[in-house]
Amino acid sequence: MRGLVPPDPETEVSTDRYAVVYMPGRARKRFPAGCVEVVASRDAALAGADPASRRFPARVLGPSKSSEGQYLYYLLEWLE
Repeated sequence: MRGLVPPDPETEVSTDRYAVVYMPGRARKRFPAGCVEVVASRDAALAGADPASRRFPARVLGPSKSSEGQYLYYLLEWLE
């Protein structure tokens, strides 16, 4: 994926995780850490979703530190 910071193979800092993402919509491919609530499982992400409140279930990769010094999560897939 273009723009994706690859995970460090020696640590588990940036890993594949389930999350609930607070965003206006599903157009973005990366999110600030403050908009991502990491959860324990796919079922927890689906249960925590509320599209009316702009909270969407997703599988994300992160956190990664951007060149601007912000922590980001990258979208792997939206969950249905």
